[in-house]
Amino acid sequence: MQARRMVGALFLVALAAAGPAVGEPRHADLLIVNGHLVTMDGEFRVIEDGTVAVEGSRIVGVGGPELAGLFAAEETIDAGGDLVMPGMVNTHTHASMTIFRGLGDDVPDRLRRFIFPLEAAVVDADHVFKGALLGAVEMVLGGATTFVDMYYFEDAVARAARAVGVRAVLGETIIGFPAPDAEIPYGGLDYARRFIAEFAGDELVTPALAPHAPYTMDREHLELVAAAARELDVPVLVHLAETRAEIEQIEREHGLSPVEYLDAVGLLSDRLVAAHCIFVDAADIELLRERGVGVSHNIVSNVKAGKGVAPVLAMRAAGLDVGLGTDGPMSGNTLDMMGLLGYTAKLHKLAQLDRSVMPARDVVEMATIGGARAIDMEDRIGSLEVGKLADLLIVDVDSVHMIPMYDVYSALVYAAGAQDVRTVIVHGRQVVRDRELLTVDVERLKADVRELTDEIARQAARL
Repeated sequence: MQARRMVGALFLVALAAAGPAVGEPRHADLLIVNGHLVTMDGEFRVIEDGTVAVEGSRIVGVGGPELAGLFAAEETIDAGGDLVMPGMVNTHTHASMTIFRGLGDDVPDRLRRFIFPLEAAVVDADHVFKGALLGAVEMVLGGATTFVDMYYFEDAVARAARAVGVRAVLGETIIGFPAPDAEIPYGGLDYARRFIAEFAGDELVTPALAPHAPYTMDREHLELVAAAARELDVPVLVHLAETRAEIEQIEREHGLSPVEYLDAVGLLSDRLVAAHCIFVDAADIELLRERGVGVSHNIVSNVKAGKGVAPVLAMRAAGLDVGLGTDGPMSGNTLDMMGLLGYTAKLHKLAQLDRSVMPARDVVEMATIGGARAIDMEDRIGSLEVGKLADLLIVDVDSVHMIPMYDVYSALVYAAGAQDVRTVIVHGRQVVRDRELLTVDVERLKADVRELTDEIARQAARL
């Protein structure tokens, strides 16, 4: 990740050198004024009455009110004192599973007894597209400007992300049995190669490989995925150390922890995003840190499933990059990143019986620049800094539940909700304006998804 940071720094120097002549206003496509800026930069600057300037897809100015006079803008948004912050990064989800939301919530061993059979019975590319479209809409309306997804037919998820206008890292699932988009075990690897070739260089979509988990794949194919990731130079997404059963199986079969096992097959690297990591010890944490692995913390789905609470305090203390994830909408039921902030803080305080742990600023950090680091994109997103991509939010602080606001981090974590996200900008383009999505017909989408539910319900009733 150091090389990426150096490239980003050089870009900023070049950008500054390329400015207009002294006294001549610089062109900007968009100027946000009168904002309460929560920059999440290296100094955690909070700028009252702040200004953000955007040209094309990039941020070209961040500062106080005096900055506004230095730019001639095509459009100006008056934030009116509302919070302006980086877009949030949902580091792990399965967006298409919105179509299964609310099914089998209390079924034991739900993955094998319920989810896998249901997916085999009903999932196709159309289901995936419509489910992903609904999921992407939910996420962007709630302030997530980037999401990391593992599922089937990820080319359909990519089209959904593009349609909504949200940034996405999308991993095609590879698993050791026939899947909805692969007739043979591990057929997802060939599908992934085609998907990666199709979306290479896309401005919003970053294609990835997604070996499902250590317990659903054999060693040979995990090694093949590791080799393919190096060959194709793409990220890798995986479920890791999620259940006690997984720990017991991998230790029984290989004499290693799941973390050690993935290292042995060559998958641990700074291109890997590992979701969950609940059952890891100090040695596992140190190994993850040494390899530069990013961790996605999914506390709502983990607690709902009765699995446990990942040792995130120890991970952060060790220097691991940890971001927040909602998990899929069949696991955590919502894709609400704003709501996830409060859950994360409160449940860690409860787990430690200590209200001082997991302070609000740390949670906002994990949702923004921490999530960007976890997915190896901190040089491009996660903070309001000159040279970074213009992925940002305006959050309304004038609602009764947001008044008074003494501390911006406390307000975001303990008071704000998805309904407070007023404006969303991704890649310099307004996707949400005054809480209205500008890219997709939401009413038509809701009707399209409802048309799928009768057959899904019939199949679910048979399980």
